[in-house]
Amino acid sequence: MSTLAFTLILFSALMHALWNLLVKRSKDKTVFIWWMFVTSGSLMTLALPVAGSFPLPSWRVVGLAAIGAVCFMLYHLFSGRAYRNGDLSLIYPLAQTAMFWVPIWGVLILGEKVSGLGAMGIGLILFGAYSIQLRALAWSEMIRPFRSLRDPAVLAALAAGFIYSIGAVIDKTGVTLYSPFHFTALLVDFMLLFMTLNLMRRKYRGRVLAEFRNSRWLVILSGPVIMASFLSFRYGLSLAPMSYAVPVRQVSLLVGVLIGVLFLGESCGKIRFLATLFILGGVTLIRFG
Repeated sequence: MSTLAFTLILFSALMHALWNLLVKRSKDKTVFIWWMFVTSGSLMTLALPVAGSFPLPSWRVVGLAAIGAVCFMLYHLFSGRAYRNGDLSLIYPLAQTAMFWVPIWGVLILGEKVSGLGAMGIGLILFGAYSIQLRALAWSEMIRPFRSLRDPAVLAALAAGFIYSIGAVIDKTGVTLYSPFHFTALLVDFMLLFMTLNLMRRKYRGRVLAEFRNSRWLVILSGPVIMASFLSFRYGLSLAPMSYAVPVRQVSLLVGVLIGVLFLGESCGKIRFLATLFILGGVTLIRFG
């Protein structure tokens, strides 16, 4: 992986962790995420004179952006459903199984090649991402999430991981065929459209303006943060194999742990510490693999 691609993806991971922190601090999270896309979409529109006018997209590019938006919306939907009905230590590791599928799709669908060091790095990141919320580093605990495969929460978490991996393939294809900036803009527009349709339901009446009043400064800050996260990742993705780019972005988990410890007063147990070391070791192997 080139230095530029590696740097862009690491920066994306930092921004990803930051916008998740903003969501955590908001009150009405579904509405707040909609506001994030409103502000980031507005900033991207303002940046068009610098990035250049939209080249005429093919129907394939438009379709990829629309399907990608659906994938990421479904990922959040299934993740939310899993967390509502299941324990964090059970659901979180299963949602990370996207890291298992991504290299497979990269090799089989995109024709990517993964070196020995790269494969070891991916394995370390997958293990670290999987184990970061486990209650003990023991075999019985590692297989515990898979003991309840009939549990709707478990199935939802597995579906979230699988759908995210499909979205990653679409992302990589989109930024290969089209300008990363303009493809990201299309993706954001479609996600904003789908979220707007969702917020038009009666139960959200009156909540949109209320959330803006409650989280005005978080909304304003979220726009450039999520825009930086989306753009830096997709520019990095256009320069690196998807099989490497998506796992490297899991550095956001390490950043999230640091933010939790330094700013939110959370404790960092031995498991989290060891898991972040596995992720860091995996990222280092990918960089040189």
